[in-house]
Amino acid sequence: MSLLTVIIILVLIIIAWWLIPTKDPYVQEVLSFQGNIERGNAIFQVNCAGCHGINGNGNVGPSLVDVSKHKSDGQIIHQVTGGKTPPMPKFQPSSEDMADLLIYLRQLS
Repeated sequence: MSLLTVIIILVLIIIAWWLIPTKDPYVQEVLSFQGNIERGNAIFQVNCAGCHGINGNGNVGPSLVDVSKHKSDGQIIHQVTGGKTPPMPKFQPSSEDMADLLIYLRQLS
């Protein structure tokens, strides 16, 4: 198998992984809500701004500007709730609060 074939297969796998919706019930419930940017901003300011900056430009934590260009909605939700990137703590908002936060994060640019 040529290197080009391997690269094409890997790219297709990554694209499929990105586009195929997750079966996680929490993620599905979050994605069922439209979300409210104003409430998302309020949630962000209380829970996230201390590390990510009041505008999401980064501080102790990384910048979240254009995060939705780099991560799918499911990946963002898992990042927020998983706390797998120390020192980020686990954060388990209600599905509706997560939808609000997600819509807010999508518009950061």
